[in-house]
Amino acid sequence: MIVKGAYRAGIALAVLGGLFTVASAQQSPPAKQARPSSESKSAPAKKGNASTKSAPAAASGGGQPSLLGQFGDWGAYAATSGGRQVCYALAKPTSQATQPPNRPRDPAYIFVSTRPAENVRNEISIVIGYPFKPGSEANVDIGSAKYVMYTQADGAWIKNAAEEARMVDTMRRGADLVVTGESGRGTISTDRYSLRGLSQALDRVAQECK
Repeated sequence: MIVKGAYRAGIALAVLGGLFTVASAQQSPPAKQARPSSESKSAPAKKGNASTKSAPAAASGGGQPSLLGQFGDWGAYAATSGGRQVCYALAKPTSQATQPPNRPRDPAYIFVSTRPAENVRNEISIVIGYPFKPGSEANVDIGSAKYVMYTQADGAWIKNAAEEARMVDTMRRGADLVVTGESGRGTISTDRYSLRGLSQALDRVAQECK
């Protein structure tokens, strides 16, 4: 699980490194907050700082990810990584809160990725914007449905892989998705994502990455 998590974490960092510039042009990222200390200080990578934005090609083997279409709150993207095609549906939170209030964080995202060469379809990944508390789990609520995510660094993935297809179907039918997690400094975060346009974005991704 740790090896798989490390691999997925690398994919997450690569995806966001490459997509941030494109995504920010289409979906304004969360407001940049000052980072004197707090959550993002010890993060292993910064999603949205100048160094990330200056190297978008790192995500896709030298190729800039392209926007396939914007569907409601979700964008569909395609890129090439190591000569292999990768596609993603990506969104940012529509609202965020922390307890204690107003803790600074890096931008948060959720994306659903497809990598045909690896036989990976609709893999759900969440980037929370700070390092999770080691060994902690994140929780996702979609209406009355609940899913548990395992965490590593600032990423989260579904704990029971057998539930992933069902989670994607629930997301397609849902109105919004709420992610709660805890940072290594004890901050509790609650992020709400709109699911408006997700189905169309996933259909576009499936069409591009067959």
